[in-house]
Amino acid sequence: MRVNINLLWVLAAFFAVADAAYSIWAVLTYGSVEWVGTIGIGLVSVMSIFIAFYLNRSFKAQGGALPEDRLDASIDDGDPELGHFSPWSWWPLVLSIAASLGFLGIAVGVWIAFIGGALFLVAITGWVYEYYRGYSAH
Repeated sequence: MRVNINLLWVLAAFFAVADAAYSIWAVLTYGSVEWVGTIGIGLVSVMSIFIAFYLNRSFKAQGGALPEDRLDASIDDGDPELGHFSPWSWWPLVLSIAASLGFLGIAVGVWIAFIGGALFLVAITGWVYEYYRGYSAH
């Protein structure tokens, strides 16, 4: 994580210099500051500073190096248990179809969004209660 923090600080400095160079170049070329590019490049520098600051604070708060930063770490050190997933479940597919119908309803006709909303309620209920029925019942 320390490498990422240093990289983001370098990027922030680069974009600050690029912002100044862009502003000077625009003044020399057009006689005035081109505000969209100047503000856009400046905000990229600011966002790099924000991310570097956040990563620095979280690095100090965790109290040590991450497994990928240590040379003696094994693959299992950085592979935590993420939870239980159902590879055979069809409910995420139905949920994505419901979301597609919802967005299609926003774009084409509102009546399609109501069908997507009803299908969404069925899909989310089915996905939540998937382990209460059938082969996987508790």
